[in-house]
Amino acid sequence: MSFLRLKIGLYAAVVAAVFVLASYKLYRGNDARIPQKEEVLIKAMLQGLSQAHYQPEQIDDNFSRRVFDLYLKRIDYSKKFLLQSDVAQLRKFQTDIDDQVKRGSHEFLDLATRLVDQRTKEAQALYRELLSKPMDFATEESFQTDFEKAQYPADKNAQRDEWRRYLKYLTMTRLVEIQDEQAKRDPKKATAPALSATEMEAEARKRVLKYFDEQFNDLMQNDDNDRLALWANTIANTYDPHTEYFAPKDKESFDIAMTGRFEGIGATLQEKDGQIKVADIIPGSASYRQGQLKAGDIIQRVAQGAAEPISVEGMRLDKAITYIRGAKGTEVRLTVKKPDGSTQVIPIVRDVVIVEETYAQSAVINENGKKIGYLRLPTFYANFNDEQGGRSSAEDVKKEIEKLKTEGVQGIVFDLRSNGGGSLTDAVEMAGLFIDSGPVVQVRSGQGSAQVLNDRDPRVQYNGPLVVMVNKYSASASEILAAAIQDYKRGVVMGSTSTYGKGTVQRIFNLDDALPAEFNAIKPFGSLKLTTQKFYRINGGSTQFKGVVPDIVLPDAYSYLDQGEKDSEYPLKWDEISPARYRTWPQQPALDKLKAASNTRVANSPSFKLVQEIVERMRKRKDDTSVSLKLTAYRAEQEQAKAESKRYEELQKAAQPLAIAPLATDLRAVQSDTVKQNRARRLSKNLVKDINLREAVAVVKDQIDAPQVTRR
Repeated sequence: MSFLRLKIGLYAAVVAAVFVLASYKLYRGNDARIPQKEEVLIKAMLQGLSQAHYQPEQIDDNFSRRVFDLYLKRIDYSKKFLLQSDVAQLRKFQTDIDDQVKRGSHEFLDLATRLVDQRTKEAQALYRELLSKPMDFATEESFQTDFEKAQYPADKNAQRDEWRRYLKYLTMTRLVEIQDEQAKRDPKKATAPALSATEMEAEARKRVLKYFDEQFNDLMQNDDNDRLALWANTIANTYDPHTEYFAPKDKESFDIAMTGRFEGIGATLQEKDGQIKVADIIPGSASYRQGQLKAGDIIQRVAQGAAEPISVEGMRLDKAITYIRGAKGTEVRLTVKKPDGSTQVIPIVRDVVIVEETYAQSAVINENGKKIGYLRLPTFYANFNDEQGGRSSAEDVKKEIEKLKTEGVQGIVFDLRSNGGGSLTDAVEMAGLFIDSGPVVQVRSGQGSAQVLNDRDPRVQYNGPLVVMVNKYSASASEILAAAIQDYKRGVVMGSTSTYGKGTVQRIFNLDDALPAEFNAIKPFGSLKLTTQKFYRINGGSTQFKGVVPDIVLPDAYSYLDQGEKDSEYPLKWDEISPARYRTWPQQPALDKLKAASNTRVANSPSFKLVQEIVERMRKRKDDTSVSLKLTAYRAEQEQAKAESKRYEELQKAAQPLAIAPLATDLRAVQSDTVKQNRARRLSKNLVKDINLREAVAVVKDQIDAPQVTRR
């Protein structure tokens, strides 16, 4: 075990001891009353958070307001259930929640539960009535799709009209899908006659009714454990977005995701504002290999093969996952809404996640007589338990660099796009491959001075031209490495306007271990993941909230999305501490010249121009969230979105491909293993039309052609 990993492990042990001690003290005293599970859980959580969280909250009126606002959003994100009079009743408790959790009562929670249960039953009767009658799609009216812009209905008449528009919008989207299905229908192969306009409208309402019946069935099956989990997680989330409560079943799902081995599609999902969003694609998974599902997509419906799809809009995440996961070899069809507003049906054959795809991989690009190495790292994996055969991302990257040097490359592009992070130790060791010894990152707990994590190896594994590629989904350890390269002026960081901005460290604590034996009768309690430390660059600035701003910014189709740390609920803010002592790289790239040359190429590129146009249209469309409920107008908008997507795809196909190929040493090493051969070739296949990679290669080539600046 390395010295760095030992220090981090000791810190985690100390935090765990503090957490257990705080929780154990919870009920010591003269109180002979036997507390309920809800009271024990909330008090244990708050004790642990107060002692171990990076930035503990005061349990006061401000805490109450944060919990109140977030819980109100969680129980009625669409503002379709509660009336303004209901919210007024609940608001009486807005500054009393802190007092309630201290005394172990839950008046606010009880009232919220009763109101939501009552309004849910009323809404069920309402949607069934409204969907029983034909709808007119020729009328000029609109529906507000952004629920944050909506208001709680003033009375039941206003609520009825909101539901009518909502149901009409959903029915219209189903109607368009049915019309498209009918248009593609081959009369010679059809076993049933074509549907009439009246029949298609009726079928659309039937599908929406089926969705809501399933949705409300889920809502009405919520039990005390579900309610408690939602309440506990809401309280935890008011500390920061990465502090979470895991009910026992949720912890199981989290563990599956962390092992990287399960049978399913291999996408990390999140529920936000009632929508199931793709947060990340797990490297090596079925989704990763299929290639069409992307981070930022919204999953609307799920079908088991050719069966009738089930809508997951508004569905609980744990419920939605049960439809998406499945046995190896089975097909799931996802209807997803893309960021440009278009919809797409994506078929994915479930499989076991291929761990090999998680590992570092390299290739060689031949560009006008120059040989440039390409190195891809999907995640910062590590052999945390020092198991035999375990792999370290730092060691693997070191081996890939050696192979690239053997191939005679003159520069390297290091691709950290969509790398969500992982092992801090490996990030530090990896930075050391490109610099001589010195500080890489600073880590600070809520109390005390910062700890500087150093590269202690004076050897430089690679000293040539370097470009590090990042995007909006590069986070945590990726940001540490990119920031170190930037601060040392060791290479050029290229990509989106900024990286994600997650500059915090979390630890997971089993609450059953933290609580004493007298509570065994009401266990299990689940687990608490809480933020314990914060990262800082060696220049003193935090990577939290702001992320890393690249030296060269490229147009990015996802740049308009609000999906960074700063867009989440209650993120910890950016700050800075004293810089560490370090010396910049003596042969620095001429950043001003490289940036100017890149800007000129991008400005003259038809592909980048189109990306920029698409981004501007997406940004405008994102702000204009009112949708026409007139069928002809809605169809026109959909056709325009499809035409834009098709235009970009055609431009990509016409672009000059990169001459990228697997390493000869890799192909020789796997001569008899077709799976590994295909993996090596697949990397090249997915990158040949990558316009961002092409520009990164051009920047490396500029560094090769123009000697670097030497500074002492």
